[in-house]
Amino acid sequence: MTMANLNHLLFLILFLLLSLLGKQSMQADDAVARVGIVLDLNSTKGEMAKSYILMAVSDFYAVNSNYRTRLHLFIRDSKGDVIGAACAATSPFLSPNHNPFFIQTTQDDSAQVKALATLIQAYGWREVIRLITINEDTDYGNDLILCLIDAFQEVDVRLPYRSVISPSPKDSDILKELNKLKAMQTRIFLVHMCASLASKFFVLVKNSGMMSEGYAWIMTQGLSSSLDTIDSKVLDSMQGVLGIRPYTQISKGLEDFERRWKTNLTSGKTNYKTFGLNLFGLQAYDSIWALAMAVEKANIENSSFLKQNASESKVDLAAIGVSEIGLRLLNTIASTRFQGLSGDFYLVKGQLKASTFEIFNVIGQTQRIIGYWNTKKGLSKEVDDICTIAYSIPKDNLKQPVWPGDTTNQPKKLRIGVPARDGFNEFIKVKWCPRTNKPNISGFSIDVFLAVLDMLPFPLPHEFVPYKLDAVVGDTTIVANRSLYVDFTLPYSESGVSMVVLMKDNEKKNIWIFLKPLSWELWLAIGAASIFTGLVTWVLEHHVNTNFRGPPDQQIGTIFLFSFATLTSSYSTSFIYKETIQTCVTLCICSNIDDVLGEKVVNNLSRFVLIIWAFMVLILTQSYTASLASMLTVQQLKPEFVDVKEIKRNGYFVGYHNDSFVRELLIKQFNIDESKLKPYRTPEEYDEALSNGTHNGGVAAIFDEIPYIKLFLSKYGSRYAMVGPIYKTDGFGFAFPRGSPLVSYISRAVLNVTEDTDKMAGIMRKYFETQTTCVDGSAKISTDSPSLGVYSFGGLFIIAGVASMFSLLIYAVKFLHFHWPTSNIVPPEGSFWLKLIELVKHFDQKDLCSYPFRKNESPLYPKISPDGFGASPSIDDKQKHSRTSSEGADNFQ
Repeated sequence: MTMANLNHLLFLILFLLLSLLGKQSMQADDAVARVGIVLDLNSTKGEMAKSYILMAVSDFYAVNSNYRTRLHLFIRDSKGDVIGAACAATSPFLSPNHNPFFIQTTQDDSAQVKALATLIQAYGWREVIRLITINEDTDYGNDLILCLIDAFQEVDVRLPYRSVISPSPKDSDILKELNKLKAMQTRIFLVHMCASLASKFFVLVKNSGMMSEGYAWIMTQGLSSSLDTIDSKVLDSMQGVLGIRPYTQISKGLEDFERRWKTNLTSGKTNYKTFGLNLFGLQAYDSIWALAMAVEKANIENSSFLKQNASESKVDLAAIGVSEIGLRLLNTIASTRFQGLSGDFYLVKGQLKASTFEIFNVIGQTQRIIGYWNTKKGLSKEVDDICTIAYSIPKDNLKQPVWPGDTTNQPKKLRIGVPARDGFNEFIKVKWCPRTNKPNISGFSIDVFLAVLDMLPFPLPHEFVPYKLDAVVGDTTIVANRSLYVDFTLPYSESGVSMVVLMKDNEKKNIWIFLKPLSWELWLAIGAASIFTGLVTWVLEHHVNTNFRGPPDQQIGTIFLFSFATLTSSYSTSFIYKETIQTCVTLCICSNIDDVLGEKVVNNLSRFVLIIWAFMVLILTQSYTASLASMLTVQQLKPEFVDVKEIKRNGYFVGYHNDSFVRELLIKQFNIDESKLKPYRTPEEYDEALSNGTHNGGVAAIFDEIPYIKLFLSKYGSRYAMVGPIYKTDGFGFAFPRGSPLVSYISRAVLNVTEDTDKMAGIMRKYFETQTTCVDGSAKISTDSPSLGVYSFGGLFIIAGVASMFSLLIYAVKFLHFHWPTSNIVPPEGSFWLKLIELVKHFDQKDLCSYPFRKNESPLYPKISPDGFGASPSIDDKQKHSRTSSEGADNFQ
């Protein structure tokens, strides 16, 4: 057996119990219980264990002199050759559940894992900071790891790497492993090894520079409970290390034992140096007391062997005989309970359980207690608080330790790399301080990340550095090939890659731009409506208005030109400046109608039609004006290119953001010749390249991610626009090592931040509000300028048409009603067409009773009615009127 394994054996009184119960060597001879003990008496710990055991027997029977039985110890030197189980004495897999006659009077290593997990969680040391276990390659070293993995997973702590060291390594082997850990940027280490190996290991750790500021080292309970056996020179190399071990309550009996123990060590009877009290030695002491009590209670005086010892060897446990009282003695020990030097001796299913652990900090040659952990209450600064405080995990429940490097600054902060690049500093800006030679990092991405950290349910100490370490925060795009190496959080920005091009002004050079505000269909509809309105007005005015009479060519001209003239006539202009439609109606029916309408209309129906038409003209002219103004300002700009195929076909140069994945996208997905690609870094370089154009040393277009394009357009948007389709990406995200549990926490926090519109708006205003506004380049720009169509004004055309038809219908009814009796002059045998011809003749004649045709006001010409038709004259008036009408029948003046 190696010395490393012997170090565990020497603490184990459980082997004492194994030899007594499993295959006993005990006989009842004058009430003496013979107990076999195997120790390596050539080692320091073997001698120390022997001293504890002998003092336990002496002290027990000094207090209990009336007992009828006595333990008689048979101590044998293993000489380095002991049973294989000795190397796992505290193994969690060496359980009484599998060995019913096995009693474990030390805490197994699995009892500490929850305390370790809570400690690591309290300091925020999760997987992303690379918590590494370092253990010796023995059963003792390996068995604990599986228990650690399960306990750490419950608190989202991962063990991405496990460093295994030989129990008898060369210095070069340890140094090689330490250099490998340094290359991993590892800062937090959990050490699980025996004291002899640790004495060599920590000296090399310090010599390697890994016991300095920024590092943290934690020892498991096996090594923590053995520090009193480690040389002071070795302790000098362990300054700042944290340890965890079962809590031993200070009592009067313990103080008395310590005094006698030191006296015994300095009496010259021992050949090893003075050590302090050892936890395993105290547990061995208590185990002897428990065995002595059980032997007395079990009444073993008349016991005998069921199987005799078949071996001459004193330490051949395989051949030891079996006692008939083994089960009785086993049950007696299991029920034994008392307050020992190491604490409450109480076995649960054959194992000694520890409910409280103490956490200490190595400072100088002492071990300063910084807190306690209890299975029910968690962490606390004082042991008395264990029973009163509620369960909590923050590091505030621990006293401030002194870390390696003699500092109180907690290791380790999450080292977050940020991409230090030129241009687009609104996202990430790295500015070095010449006085401190440290970077000052700011930007939109940084502020979003800080807001995300505020949403986390645990503290995450961190520092930003301008290169990648434990994580990357910045304008880092989520793409497939990067996900092979890191895990991304959910994106915090919009996604996609698009093209930005120079806008050109073509419309000012178009001599027909005045026609573009309205579509051809709308122009034709307006023309038709104008002719129709002119025709309706002529019908309504021809019988009563001299302005709508005359030679046929003049009347046709009036029909075609009247309504067209109203589009630009004075009354249309007047409409625009009137406050209400009521004012317009009032003006149309007043005596100054000639001034308002520009043409003299006397029929109220005509006025009604023209009011509707004027309203329609008002809407059309204002819409035309607004559309034309827009074309002459904004919409006159058109992108020079709208399709990457055109650029590629003509062999034009294309720009992209340097150090971006967009370059591979252009080559692999768009098949653009690599010689046609030009890298740029800043928005200013983008502007210069696009302004020069592909024929003057610039480029035809620049491809980039949408957040960069929008930032560029916010500065130069009056001259450029984003066009073409958007090629899908997943936006900007934060990158962490693969498998990191922080990704899920950060992603949930990202959702909370991005969905908080007020918070995101505040962050964006901080970096983007000062930029000039620009045309929204996010929408695809069409090559065809929009023109107003018929459908947009369909309601107006319907209203005007209905108004005109309604006026015509009323006029026709009144005209027939007034002139139909005059058709009686047609002989009865006359046809309907003759009557119709007669009506047409009346329509073409002047209505002398109307106001425009009356030369003088007299009873012969009664007052005209508002509808343009006079009152019915007398028979004599009709005869006079017939003569007058006959005289002017053929005169269209």
